[in-house]
Amino acid sequence: MPLPELELIQRIRRAAARGHTNPSHGIGDDCAVLDIPHGHEVLITTDFSLEGVHFRREWHPPDSVGHRCLARGLSDIAAMGGIPRTAFLSLALPADLPQRWADEFIRGLLRLARRYSVTLAGGDTAQSANGILADIIVVGSIPKGKAILRSGAHPGDLIYASGTLGASVATLEKLRAGKKLHPHMHSRHFYPDPRIALARYLSEHKLASAMIDTSDGLSTDLRHICEESRVGAIVDAAALPITRDGNALQLALHGGEDYELLFTTPPNKKLPTEIASVPITRIGAITSGKQIKLQSPDGKLQPLPARGWQHLA
Repeated sequence: MPLPELELIQRIRRAAARGHTNPSHGIGDDCAVLDIPHGHEVLITTDFSLEGVHFRREWHPPDSVGHRCLARGLSDIAAMGGIPRTAFLSLALPADLPQRWADEFIRGLLRLARRYSVTLAGGDTAQSANGILADIIVVGSIPKGKAILRSGAHPGDLIYASGTLGASVATLEKLRAGKKLHPHMHSRHFYPDPRIALARYLSEHKLASAMIDTSDGLSTDLRHICEESRVGAIVDAAALPITRDGNALQLALHGGEDYELLFTTPPNKKLPTEIASVPITRIGAITSGKQIKLQSPDGKLQPLPARGWQHLA
């Protein structure tokens, strides 16, 4: 079973303190004291990781669960063009959970945090009556007025996607089919890498007019941009950077948890085909209407419904 709460907090505190020397960011008081660079605005995001919804213990190693928990928040900061700085973790554990599971969870989370110089500055612990619940809050910053919003797309803007789409849900389908997978051979699902450096490049070079991460699937996330920007879109099916697994087009359109960046760019902006070692693919264009359509290789247009992930649907 897990250690008692006070001992568990001390164990997490010692692990989080390794490599960090700024006491204002540490664990131990009722609140954390954060330093935000002059001229920056604060970005705050929060995400649940729930056993049976976002992961299963029989499928996901505990360090992968910890990694994915933080990656969700880091990807949200990236989607705004920001710099992640601090994280807060609230963790509820069942009484019969081995302490080793909790240790490995924290190890995976902190390994990713250190890669991006993010400090674990606090949170909460509790006993769960049913399953593991983790809530991550990530605080970031962005130079004032420079946040990339979902509402900035305009008719004529081009639509781009980073990396490949559909790889994570393709791995999930294999797990559901009972296949035994080596996590490090399917890292886009088990250990996704938030596109922090790519997002910073887009922000610093003023290339993106609107942006979102593909956590819920292209069809759903593109709809978020279109609704906030009050525009429509045409997606070129033949241009999508798809995975090679199974029903690749449907996975690319509707599969979630890729944590790639989906963004729009004014047509006069020139983008390289690769940024921060991540491929960039033009997949469509923003239109003046409110409809979102998919263009097949033969040129035919059809509605593109939002069939990505949606809780309580």
